[in-house]
Amino acid sequence: MSERKQSTLKQLAATAICGNDITSSCLYVSALAIIAAGKYAPVALLMVAVVLFLYRSIYAEVVGALPLNGGAYNALLNTTSKFRASIAACLTLLSYMATAVISAGTAMHYVAFMWGPGFPVIQATIVLLAIFMVLTIIGITESSRVAIVIFLTHLSAMGMLLLIGLVYVMGEGPGVMLANLRVDPEGGLTTALFYGFAAAMLGVSGFESSANFVEEQAEGVFPKTLRNMWLAVTILNPGMAILALSMVPIASVDPHHKTLLAHLGGTAGGPWLSGLISIDATLVLSGAVLTSFVGVNGLVRRLTLDRCLPQFLLKTNRRGTTHRIVIGFFIFSVSTLLITGGETKALAGVYTLSFLAVMALFALGNILLKVNRARLPRPSKAAWPTVLIGILAVLAGLAGNAIRHPRHMLVFMEYFMPTMLIIIVMLTRIAILRTCLFMVRRITASLHQIMGGIAQAIRENIEQINAQQVVFFTRGDNVANLNNAILYVQRNETTNRVKVVIVVSDSKKDVPPQLEKDLKFLNEAYPQIDIEFVVVEGTFGPKLIRQLSQEWQIPANLMFMGSPDGRLPYDLAELGGVRLII
Repeated sequence: MSERKQSTLKQLAATAICGNDITSSCLYVSALAIIAAGKYAPVALLMVAVVLFLYRSIYAEVVGALPLNGGAYNALLNTTSKFRASIAACLTLLSYMATAVISAGTAMHYVAFMWGPGFPVIQATIVLLAIFMVLTIIGITESSRVAIVIFLTHLSAMGMLLLIGLVYVMGEGPGVMLANLRVDPEGGLTTALFYGFAAAMLGVSGFESSANFVEEQAEGVFPKTLRNMWLAVTILNPGMAILALSMVPIASVDPHHKTLLAHLGGTAGGPWLSGLISIDATLVLSGAVLTSFVGVNGLVRRLTLDRCLPQFLLKTNRRGTTHRIVIGFFIFSVSTLLITGGETKALAGVYTLSFLAVMALFALGNILLKVNRARLPRPSKAAWPTVLIGILAVLAGLAGNAIRHPRHMLVFMEYFMPTMLIIIVMLTRIAILRTCLFMVRRITASLHQIMGGIAQAIRENIEQINAQQVVFFTRGDNVANLNNAILYVQRNETTNRVKVVIVVSDSKKDVPPQLEKDLKFLNEAYPQIDIEFVVVEGTFGPKLIRQLSQEWQIPANLMFMGSPDGRLPYDLAELGGVRLII
């Protein structure tokens, strides 16, 4: 990590970008933990803090050895196959998408709470997503200034709420807390801690974000961002749960879980503090949207460089940012918002399961790094017990959420499978193209064979039709009459074979000597017509026509003649249909 760009992020800026996501969790995770674990919620939240402490060293080892954007994808890419790494990439992308949509939507619901009825939540959510799209396109250094302001404002507001809430509890006494401690959760201690821990794991969303833009951070900043996020989560999340248990009955937490902290602020300090918390919630949730844009930009850029996504995404603008990635993520998020109709519950399963799976895969990447890349230098190492306990804890949280909300698993798969399909197509596009080429060649060959057979059948049919001979009876006509007869056959009959027949009493005396020469000339003049000259001894009449028709297999109606000069003792009806053509 020695070579960095000039526009790198210092500790505060880097912490603010990823910290807005993880510290915004106190707005909802304390309530969710109380609903799941009751009075044991602070314990469950502290258990999550311990897991997060373990993950500090897990992330530090992997990113220290592989200081590249991509997070879990980068860890698995350098320790196993690209296909396995792409699974982590898909999960991370889904996590960012769900974070952006849920955070933006929830922020606008806080605004609607303050604004009153009639506030256009979905339209405002799209506007908020567009604002942070523009900020990310402008540049990470510029957008980090916005993140810093939001981050410091949020910490100040949460500190004020804890302080005023503590004063309120000291004045009111421990009656509410004692009453809550007498309420036993359903299922007993073990069940409460299991589901409470699973719900509390939502509070670590955002911890993985810092690894996805590590290349934009100054040297040595990444471990500090992990430490800062861990401290914030350890203090805020259990602290808010303890404050809530000291101020409101457990039974009243569920109805107010979406705006619990604003409710606590209104109880402890009045409407002004409730309004301040609502404004802060809007700002910090908006900061979580920025975290999603920055994180996904770093991840997708890495995927594109590794040729897992189309190369046109690497196009940069004058500020050097990959604006096509940012715009594409904006379109993806807005389409998801419109498809779900702004119903954040539809994305809850994607949000929860995806980022927990990403953390589990990152720990797996750490294990593979230890096994497959043991000689790779790294500034720090995570102990084996730390890694194993960390991955088991995340898997327990994953299982708890899947068991408690089985519908979330189905929703998650509905989003995961299409996303994974895109990556699979990109990774296997050469094989797919080769398969398509093979199929085209086979189809072409099959069509050629079929068409060849059809062409052959047509040719045979044409030859069969043309093979039918016709007969022209001549009396030794001049070449002009013979030519007219050939032209008639050419224009009116589907044949290329003509028998020119002369009927004489004596073949040696009665055949005009010029006739054979004239027919030879016509044969050369009409090469496409086969002219056969036949001399028949006998008397022209119905009997001879029937005899020749049987012998040559030519019906009488395909026998032609010139107009008789009056010496013919038979009429045309007696000749069996012989046609006059001249």
